[in-house]
Amino acid sequence: MSPTFAELGASAPVIDALHKRGVIHPFPIQTLVMTDALAGRDVLAKSRTGSGKTLAFAIPIVERIDPSSATPSALILVPTRELASQVRDELADISAAKRLRVATAYGGVGLGEQAKKAAKAHILVATPGRLEDLAQRKMISLDGISILILDEADRMLDMGFQPQVDTIVRRIRADRQTMFFSATLDGQVGFLATRYTRDAVRHEVVSAVQTVDEAEHQFVSVPDGDKVGALVKLLSERDGGLALVFVRTKRGADRLATRLKAKGVPAAAMHGDMRQSLRERTLARFDTGKIDTLVATDVAARGLDLDLITHVINYDPPEDGKAYVHRVGRTARAGRAGTGVTLVTPDQESDVGRIARTLDLHHEFEQEGRKVPAPQLVFGSRRRRVAPRARVKR
Repeated sequence: MSPTFAELGASAPVIDALHKRGVIHPFPIQTLVMTDALAGRDVLAKSRTGSGKTLAFAIPIVERIDPSSATPSALILVPTRELASQVRDELADISAAKRLRVATAYGGVGLGEQAKKAAKAHILVATPGRLEDLAQRKMISLDGISILILDEADRMLDMGFQPQVDTIVRRIRADRQTMFFSATLDGQVGFLATRYTRDAVRHEVVSAVQTVDEAEHQFVSVPDGDKVGALVKLLSERDGGLALVFVRTKRGADRLATRLKAKGVPAAAMHGDMRQSLRERTLARFDTGKIDTLVATDVAARGLDLDLITHVINYDPPEDGKAYVHRVGRTARAGRAGTGVTLVTPDQESDVGRIARTLDLHHEFEQEGRKVPAPQLVFGSRRRRVAPRARVKR
């Protein structure tokens, strides 16, 4: 039997706040990380999207911070504005239970009011670019930061934030606690993790299946020129829930949302060129169900964690297996069910088939009579599906 939050070291006020929102039992990554995190040790944590990692660092933060501090004591760096808002929301109830203030700092909104709130917060959730801007302008001090979290570190590298992250880390005291959360700890991510931490304990929730285990994966063949019709049919066949539709370009997101609305589908677009206020209003309408279909680019959808997303639809196929996992990971989160659907035209079969093979989804891909391309040596031999297991490395 897995330990309880109390056995892991969480206090009664925090446990009560968790219970009020229906969080009763820890997820594997929380069970692995919390004891070391509460002890102040540096942690390297590898866990896929949707595994419950936010609480794995949020609970230790609120338990360890002194509420009498006048400046930020904990800094959580995230790659996107949407993820910053969602981490803040995840922290809201447990931080209030410990009399702690949480603030965010990200681009797209005015500096002044944001900086005032950030400077007085106990916990600051920030994107690297905006935080470095505030620090350079001396609108915020990082001298009091004793806990540093890098969340979705692999995404921050993918988005080119390493220079800003390096500069921010140099601004923070050397005797801090650092926790590093990422879907991978290999390559450049692993190098930075080692450089930023000291004698870190490594925790991994490992699955032999690379993709989202809880999701149902479907590959739907569509004729050339009839993707919109196929998408409308899929959306009409849903039994409630929200659908997140992925496209590759900003212009494509706007165009598809317009075409869906013309066919009676309540839809909106979200991409990086939109003003932050419009992005937030669009996301709020989607979250509350006023629109049930959101058409988004990969960048705009990074970090989305909404309970009611039941379908992720790849209108444009992802570039590779990593992108597929990230997209479909927006559903079937934290033990919930969900469906990932990829629309496949004849000229896309080969590329999508290769992605399916790398993710051990070739059986799902072949259900409509398609054949995946012959395996390439770089992918190695076929993997056997096994249950996820936890592994700890010290």
